[in-house]
Parts: sequence; C-alpha cells; structure tokens
Amino acid sequence: PEETVTSSFASFIQAVRPEHLSETVCHRSKRMILDSIGVGLVGSTTHVFSIALQYCRELYSSAAVSSVYGKPGIKLSPTLAAFTNGVATHSMDFDDTWHPATHPSGAVLPALLAASQMLPPSTKPNGLDFLLAFNVGLEVQGRLMHFSSEAHDIPKRFHPPSVVGTMGSAAATAKLLSLNIAQCTHALGIAASLAGAPMANAATQAKPLHMGNAARLGFEAALLAARGMEANPFILDDIPGCSGFGAFYSVYQPKPLSVPSDHHEFLLEKQDIAFKRFPAHLGMHWVVDAALSVRNLFINYAGSFSPSLIRTIVLKIPVSKYINRPFPSSEHQARHSFQFNACTALLDGEVGLSSFTENSIHRQELRELLDKVVVEHPEDNVANFDKMYGEVALLLHSGDVLTGKCDTFYGHWRKPLSRESLLKKFRSNASHVLPEGKIEAIITTVDNLENLSDSSQ
Repeated sequence: PEETVTSSFASFIQAVRPEHLSETVCHRSKRMILDSIGVGLVGSTTHVFSIALQYCRELYSSAAVSSVYGKPGIKLSPTLAAFTNGVATHSMDFDDTWHPATHPSGAVLPALLAASQMLPPSTKPNGLDFLLAFNVGLEVQGRLMHFSSEAHDIPKRFHPPSVVGTMGSAAATAKLLSLNIAQCTHALGIAASLAGAPMANAATQAKPLHMGNAARLGFEAALLAARGMEANPFILDDIPGCSGFGAFYSVYQPKPLSVPSDHHEFLLEKQDIAFKRFPAHLGMHWVVDAALSVRNLFINYAGSFSPSLIRTIVLKIPVSKYINRPFPSSEHQARHSFQFNACTALLDGEVGLSSFTENSIHRQELRELLDKVVVEHPEDNVANFDKMYGEVALLLHSGDVLTGKCDTFYGHWRKPLSRESLLKKFRSNASHVLPEGKIEAIITTVDNLENLSDSSQ
C-alpha cells in the first residue's frame, strides 16, 4: 500500500533501534529524565498532587503495581500511576520546555516508568530500551509540532502537552511494548481522540491535569491498540474535508518521517532543552533575569534596594494574554505572571519555591511594587521562546532610568545549565521527599541508564 504520513510514523516507531541514539541524544535525554524525576518528586508535595492521588486511590485499586512519586508505600494501576506522576511533574510548572513550545518529558516519562513496572519479569525492558522509547516519544512530539508554524509561538488555543504530549506518550509506550506497525498506527489514531485541553485553564489547578492526562491517555491508547482496537489509519495526514490531527492547528502541513536505516538524526540532536531554575512559566525566566540585572544596577546606584525611590517599573514583554497578570491571587496565577515574577526578583533578589506561598504572594511590599508596573509590548518582542526577550526599566523619582535586559536566560537551550547546576536542582527537589542516599542512587542509575538490565528499577 502507498505510504502515508501516519504509516511512516508507525514504521519509524517500530523500526528505530538503540544504535540510532547518538552520544549527544543519550546525554541530553538523561539530563531530561533526571530533571523530570526531581521535579516530580518535589511536585508530590503539592496540594494539586494530593487531590489527584486521593482521587485515584479512592476510585481505582485494581492492578496496583506501579509506583508514585514521593510515596514509597503507595502503588496504583499503571495508567493511574502515569496520570498521578504526570500531575506531580507539572504541578509547579517546573518541568523542561522545548522549542516549538511544549513540556516534553512530563508527558512521556511517567508513562514509561509505570509501563516498565507493569510488564512481567520475563519481558522487562532494559535501560537502553527505556532510553530509546523515551526518545521516540520526544521525536514524535517534535515532528508533529514542526508541521505547524503556529506551534512555534507561545500557545493561544490548546496547551501543547495535552496535544503532542498525548501522541508522544502513545508512541513511547507503543515502542516499549513492542507493538507492530498496525498497532502503532492505531495507537496514534486513538491518542488523537484523547488529546487536547484549552489554554483557558492555564494558571489554575486544572493545568497539571493536562500533563497527567497526556501521560495516562497516550499510555491507554497504546494498551487499547495492543488489544486490537482500531482507529483512522490516516490520522496524521492532511486529508481535505476530514479533520485528523490537523484539527488542533490552524496551519498544518505534515511530512512523512523516514524509517531509519544506518543512521537517524533525532530532533534532540539539533534542538536542546530548556531547564527551569525556578518553578514558573518559562516566559518568566526572561523577566526575572532582567529584573535581577537591573536590581544590581539599582544597588550600585543607591547602596541598597529601596522601593520608595522607584516611580515606575516598565516591563517590555511579548503579547501573551494568559501570562500578563497584573495582580495574581493564587500560586498558579503567580507562576503565570510577568509582573509578579519581575517584582519578586526585584524585592527579594531571587525567585524560588518559597516565592509562591500564600504569604509571599500577598505581601504588602510586593503589592506596592506591583502597583508601579506598566507593561509595554515592543513590536520586535515576539511571543516565541526562541526569539523573545525581557526588559525591566526602573524610572526613579530623581529622573534617572535604570534598565536590565535578557534575551537568553541561564537554562535556555542556547545557554544550557551546567551539570553542576542540574544536579543542584535535582538534589534540592528530591530532598523534599528522599534521603541523601536514595538521591545519589537515582543520579547514578540515570547516569548509567543504558547499562541497566531492568528499567523498572
């Protein structure tokens, strides 16, 4: 039969082999896995995670074989463990971000961790199988996003992990479960029917559910396909008069994915990942670094940070409605507020976990700074994580103006975190729920993942 875009993706999933993973891809993906586990562990301390876990424990109890982040005495059925751990990963908006814009690890890793524990001892995938399946999930997400120019910008309609993340989870688990080409095709088709969540739920407790559902529902799509369920075999193709995956984008131009022969260059080879230094929307990292820069100038100017000397704070940011929040009233709104993060950095000289507590959010001195903020949207500052910048200007009562600007924050793919910084973040996150010995054991395991005989460990 004639090859279609959908069949090419299915063939790729089935045919790709561990030897196609380059040293760079292995290195970058292991950094992602380690960071995502750490983010999930600290996320298991949040209120939204507790709600999700309680829901799963009360309503479902069969086949409880898969582990839950931060809860060593609790196991759930595999798909619900994937859901709960996905919620944990995105509960603080602390997880990695790619370009085009999505959070790739949190949609895939929880599904693979749960699936590896689900499989019987005789068929446990090894660490290299796990690493390959993880990269299959990343590759499918990246390829699908590259089919639409709309996907390159900060999203307006659908939250990307709920769309491409669900497809990535389906592809990754289909690979780990060794599904055949037909089953891989149907897994993608089923996943498309389970995908999609609106951006209106950003900055609410519902947003982490997008990640949990992406991990869970993609996993379920693969399981349903393995049991014989069928779906449209042209789901990724652009067929006039019949909306498939392209329904999620206003512009959609799909291309086949070549079946690897001796060599395959994964997208992760060409496009590194952004790791966040603090738990907030990625856009916040530009304005925080700009605010910290101008704060240092202000201290050199005045001897200390004195808000009373500031008349106006001007933020020059891209147009993006859901992260332009002048006076956030909850932790989730605060994580999605240019104004809050800039003023917190100015006031405290840092942004961290404690910045998003209720006491921190409602401080009078912070409110007084927020009252001074004016937002501008320069035409050259586009809502695109590869092109945007953040600028913070302090207009002083004296008439002087101090300005800080950031076009590439530390942790961006153009300015990657060092191994030392990544390990510091992981250790800090994991220490909220694990003792030092177990933290170091995880680091060692991920570092040597390709040599692990049983990935369910």
